[in-house]
Amino acid sequence: MSETDPKTVQDLTVVVQNLLQQMQDKFQTMSDQIIGRIDDMSTRIDDLEKNIADLMTQAGVDEEESANKQQPPPPK
Repeated sequence: MSETDPKTVQDLTVVVQNLLQQMQDKFQTMSDQIIGRIDDMSTRIDDLEKNIADLMTQAGVDEEESANKQQPPPPK
């Protein structure tokens, strides 16, 4: 068979198309996994920010109360 034989060209075309489809499927799977992990990370970051804000609020109240107790009254 010659390399320009239509049967050979068709077979090669089918093989290349199958390979490209497999690659596209793998990339789509990886993309979906990455997006899922980014969504999970986003949720965790949101939770962490909320916890930090809560802790800062608690610490701010505690620091404010402590500061009021430790500071002498303002002069009159």
